[in-house]
Amino acid sequence: MENSSGSENTTLSANFKYDVDEEDDRNTPISKENEQEGDVTFSSLGVVDVLCKACEELKWNSPTRIQQEAIPPALKGKDIIGLAETGSGKTGAFALPILQALLQNPQRLFALVLTPTRELAFQISEQFEALGASIGVKC
Repeated sequence: MENSSGSENTTLSANFKYDVDEEDDRNTPISKENEQEGDVTFSSLGVVDVLCKACEELKWNSPTRIQQEAIPPALKGKDIIGLAETGSGKTGAFALPILQALLQNPQRLFALVLTPTRELAFQISEQFEALGASIGVKC
């Protein structure tokens, strides 16, 4: 699936992980049984060391399911649509790839995150600032 900018979209669901096959441009579901969740780390998902260290400081010992599914394609520049319960780590799932992209291309104004409420905006900004504290991120 491509959007108007030509980038691929990856949709995540509760039952399957979709991995984009670069050769034939199809989404291939990978069932839960094929994942080894105990062995997954933020580093193994492709997150850089400085952000892995930030995760450790926040006591994020291992990535949640939504983070495992969203971070790798997001780090490749894919568009992600994810659905997960409250408290499942959705903010980290999109914040870590944004912060990693910021590290690769530092600039003053970098990302805009839209939320339906002021309270959620505040919670998300707290997560960004905590994850990005060592690199001077401000929201």
